[in-house]
Amino acid sequence: MPMLIRTTSDVAPSQITPKSVYLRRRAFLERAIAMGLVLPLLPAQALAVGARKLSGRPGPFSASEKQTPYKDVTTYNNFYEFGTGKDEPAIYAPKMKTRPWAVTVDGEVKRGGVFGIEDLLKLAPMQDRVYRHRCVEAWSMVIPWVGYPLAELIKRVEPTGRAKYVAFTTKLDPETMVGTRLPLLDWPYVEGLRLDEAMHPLTLLTFGLYGELLPNQNGAPVRVVVPWKYGFKSAKSIVRVTFTEQQPKTAWNEAAPNEYGFYSNVNPNVDHPRWSQARERRIGEDGFFTPKRKTLMFNGYANQVAELYAGMDLKKFF
Repeated sequence: MPMLIRTTSDVAPSQITPKSVYLRRRAFLERAIAMGLVLPLLPAQALAVGARKLSGRPGPFSASEKQTPYKDVTTYNNFYEFGTGKDEPAIYAPKMKTRPWAVTVDGEVKRGGVFGIEDLLKLAPMQDRVYRHRCVEAWSMVIPWVGYPLAELIKRVEPTGRAKYVAFTTKLDPETMVGTRLPLLDWPYVEGLRLDEAMHPLTLLTFGLYGELLPNQNGAPVRVVVPWKYGFKSAKSIVRVTFTEQQPKTAWNEAAPNEYGFYSNVNPNVDHPRWSQARERRIGEDGFFTPKRKTLMFNGYANQVAELYAGMDLKKFF
């Protein structure tokens, strides 16, 4: 079904549903489903509410902190393909076309191929998950994402016994991605995870935020979200997923290996060479003179993921 996707600039603040109303509507629908008054939404029906809407069931692991305002989430971004300024992605990214869109899955898999974005949307039931987001620049947000575990896709493509890592490649389009005209990184942008990290239930294949399709500046139409790692590990606008036996070369690790490790787990005990990671500023909540909050180990997800790194020296494998 063709979908009309409006850019952020087309949406007036008065059109954005307040969070309280959004949650009341969700609760009403869930009660109606439980009473048998309406049918639950199937993955293929996830867009039925409206052209920009993307609904899901409440998912596990959600953070309870106050959510960062939609305006801040969609106007304060790191997406260097569209410029290095925090405001530039919201200015330039709307020009990127996200339909049609396809993601190639290849490498050490038995059932690789090309997946259209509509196919990915229907692959598994959508979930709403509120995750902490921590940037390596020592600022953070709390964002309600919509998606499903990346493991759902991984299981479908059946990695071979040689697959140890997963690499994600971002779209490269110099015509609309003005930042790629500069030799800041070795484009296209590539990020990667160990296979067990990619399979972890916290790792989300993500299509929306705040109950709407992802805006372009937030990684439309599909990205990964890995909440216990610094934000640059969560690849945006993905066009290729490659399973490999060897650790993939990733953009920031190749550009500055002493500053950006392959793992890049949120760790208050390992400073960036140019600033401390012990504290952070919460966007949209903490004013300039408000004391910064303490950074949590693994961004507060230690109970879920610490076992992935048992026995590893986290200062060496940073």
